Amino acid sequence: MPGAFIQRTGRVFVGLLLVPFCIAATLMVVSLLKAISPDCVSAISPALWAMIIGFGIWNFLYVTVPPPVRTYVFAHELTHALWASLMGARVSKMRVSKSGGSVTVSKNNFLITLAPYFFPLYTVLVVLLFYVLSRFLDLGAYHLYWLGLVGFTWGFHLTFTVGSLFEHQTDIKEYGHVFSYAVIYLFNVIGIGLWIVLVSDATIGQLASLFGHFSADIWLKCWETVVSIWAGIMQ
Repeated sequence: MPGAFIQRTGRVFVGLLLVPFCIAATLMVVSLLKAISPDCVSAISPALWAMIIGFGIWNFLYVTVPPPVRTYVFAHELTHALWASLMGARVSKMRVSKSGGSVTVSKNNFLITLAPYFFPLYTVLVVLLFYVLSRFLDLGAYHLYWLGLVGFTWGFHLTFTVGSLFEHQTDIKEYGHVFSYAVIYLFNVIGIGLWIVLVSDATIGQLASLFGHFSADIWLKCWETVVSIWAGIMQ
């Protein structure tokens, strides 16, 4: 079927085009970490420690007790449903079990399909709940506990996402491995950048500036490489 082949090829091509942005996002996060990294461990900010400890506690639990698979499957399917609803689709027939789940939506696209792999639902809920409650209550005394819970829930998202990608996933197959992995990696790394902003003096403006700088630099190097190869072929 020529149409299906062209569609698959197009997705592979777009996925390859996203690779330089993935590299740029990685360099962006590394630069932010270098900028906020203190000279000694004792100088790490309490906010960053809270997220690290929360993340570490989750990973300890993940390898020592049976993982809450049903809780992950629920978040996975609910994330599909949430993104579908945000994009105007009708949602029905959500099913959740320890062996898997499903949700029926009236329309689909790559964001709806891949959202559970880059959108940490429980972390977003924790962040939203804290900010809503903080409008009515003084939660200053609980700020570090909240950040610990952010690290804990993001660890939940990361471990289950990585684990699920090692299994057969119809979501990934639908849009192809190259495109799907590029999108998932890019959005998750940008998410890490946002968590760094949350616990440091870095700003969204710095995040965007670094990402733009590294993206332009990598694309320029790619262009120079293509020109050099072409010139060699034409000689």
